[in-house]
Amino acid sequence: MKTDLALNVADLHTTELGAARIQKNLNLPDIDTVAYCRDKIQNATEIVRRGKNWYAYSDGIIITVNANSHTIITAHKQKHQKGVV
Repeated sequence: MKTDLALNVADLHTTELGAARIQKNLNLPDIDTVAYCRDKIQNATEIVRRGKNWYAYSDGIIITVNANSHTIITAHKQKHQKGVV
């Protein structure tokens, strides 16, 4: 079943500060961070909603998206993989 986030992936956007934060947190070169996050969300292994945010888990990273505005807030590397002790 597709989540609201996955169905509205074309509406995703971020701010300049958000893009800089994502690039810093994930050690990314100067790339289109929105396109990068869209790809990761489309291939996410899990997408969950907690409160006002969506959390997409993909390739060892977590992307946080505001559920109402579809703004990508941040992304960071997972500290622990789910299911791994």
